[in-house]
Amino acid sequence: MEFLGDQGRDVYIIRDFLKHGNFFFIGPQTSIGNMYLGPWFYYLIAPSLLLGNFNPIGPAIFIALINIATIILIFYIGQKWFNRPAGLIASFLFAISPTVIKYSNFIWNPNIMPFFALLFIFFFFEAIFRSKYKFFIYASLSFIMIINSHYLGLALLLLPGLYWLYSLIKFIRSQSKHLKPFITYSFLAFFIFLASLVPQILFDLKHNGQNIKALIHFFTYRETTVSIKPYKAIPELPSIFNQVNTDLIAGRDSLAGIIISSIFALLIIISLIKIRNKNHKIWLILTWYIFGLVALALYKQHIYAHYFGFIFPAVFLLIGFLIQKFKIIGLPLFIIISWYSLSNNPIRWPANYQLQTTQKIADSIIEKSDNQKYNFSLLAKQNYDPPYRYLLTQKDETKLVNLQDQVTDQLFVVCEPFQIECHPINNPEWSIAAFGWAKIDSQWEINGIKVYKLIHPQTD
Repeated sequence: MEFLGDQGRDVYIIRDFLKHGNFFFIGPQTSIGNMYLGPWFYYLIAPSLLLGNFNPIGPAIFIALINIATIILIFYIGQKWFNRPAGLIASFLFAISPTVIKYSNFIWNPNIMPFFALLFIFFFFEAIFRSKYKFFIYASLSFIMIINSHYLGLALLLLPGLYWLYSLIKFIRSQSKHLKPFITYSFLAFFIFLASLVPQILFDLKHNGQNIKALIHFFTYRETTVSIKPYKAIPELPSIFNQVNTDLIAGRDSLAGIIISSIFALLIIISLIKIRNKNHKIWLILTWYIFGLVALALYKQHIYAHYFGFIFPAVFLLIGFLIQKFKIIGLPLFIIISWYSLSNNPIRWPANYQLQTTQKIADSIIEKSDNQKYNFSLLAKQNYDPPYRYLLTQKDETKLVNLQDQVTDQLFVVCEPFQIECHPINNPEWSIAAFGWAKIDSQWEINGIKVYKLIHPQTD
């Protein structure tokens, strides 16, 4: 499991809620736009942290279980909407995908996106196709978790929105008996969604509309964020198509990605010619995938793999269907995908032991603090200090003191010497400089990470 700044921040906030009753009204901050997600991801994983006795492994196991459930759900939907072989192929390829595995075993809000995106699509279209309109409620609950995972999940609304509008017009024109339950459950689902926004609204009322202003700014000043002109996506679609396929079904191998994307595109073209209107579910999955690619192509920033978690299931359901449908081309494609996925499976590589290393460092600091109060600082290029602070305060929250509250007699500096040089003395980092005149009392190293104990020099 990964245990870096975001994971430390999340468990720190949740522990504060569980131990001290400090409710949170917002969730994690987005990487762009100074916006905050909703708080429901935190509430979702809070019980697992409590069951794990505040060990971060608890929520990591919960995230892993959610993604194992996604494997089962892909098989169930693939079998239900297509056939058993399609469900088996889709779920198998999902289970061995290196990228899927990478985003399935640690605490992070985007990691729940594939599960809830698939639930949302399933419940919504089951409501439409089978006239089980109470499923709109389950779809709404799933969508709440989607946008509490990542705001790019908003791209999922376009396809269901068009289907909903089409169904509404059809029912009105035909004066169908379905119109009343359709409208009733639609409004109920919408009300549940609005109710989920109450914590964020309360946060904005207290903070002068900070979140809504950031959201408006993000979509109105689009020079470096998103484009609202769909035709702008066309030139980017081939590269986005290849990137998604390379990350998900080609083991992140660039050459294999080109080969697999080419075969995948060929099978899609053949299906467009041969299948036509025989199976509307495959059109649904294909449209879900294409709309997702368009949304990603309209995004002007760099696209990371976790950004397209909302189309993870679509890729595997689509490839599973095409492989079993066109066996002559599909069987070699299945072998190629399996080979590259298994060859690049992250289980083959040594574990990073981030949590264990952080725990060892925290234990060593506690031991060398001599049960006295101390300040703490981290020097790192690609990490920040919540993981250390969380573990340092697990046993005793009173000894670690924020430097802005009190300058103690000792400062522990952890330096992760990856891409930086460790110079704690006279370092311009505020959490070190504010400690004042200092000297190194002792230093040691744990798994390649350096730790310094700084004290104030004695003056005559």
